[in-house]
Amino acid sequence: MPQSIFIFDFGTNEEAAQQARHKIDGWKQGFRLGDKMKLKFEREDAAAKDSGEESAAGKPAKKSSSKKAAEKKGEDGEAATRVKLLLLLDFSDHEKLTYQRWIDRIPNEEPFKSANPETVRSGDPEHARVAELFDSLD
Repeated sequence: MPQSIFIFDFGTNEEAAQQARHKIDGWKQGFRLGDKMKLKFEREDAAAKDSGEESAAGKPAKKSSSKKAAEKKGEDGEAATRVKLLLLLDFSDHEKLTYQRWIDRIPNEEPFKSANPETVRSGDPEHARVAELFDSLD
């Protein structure tokens, strides 16, 4: 089964990340993709990353995938969060052409161009790590 995970790093631009989410939701409805496209957000405290505060496991000190945590930080405007959007493409074997078209299309669309796209395909050595990260997010 062809499977890829896109990682888009929007930095501290929450608005662009929400535009990307909205665009993906529109595609899912318009093209009837259902569970073939799944997206999750990874949010981490930018101040903690900038100062180098990391746990022993090498993961950022603070991570949140809920909108409530982002809203709390957005109220003060002081502590910005880094936003990464992880998009899983999971097509069946007989949909290889559709899968390839989405692989080519998504990084070239407007909210995704400036987000520093990274593609991890199912044969890549780091696919297992990224897939585990995707499964751990809510």
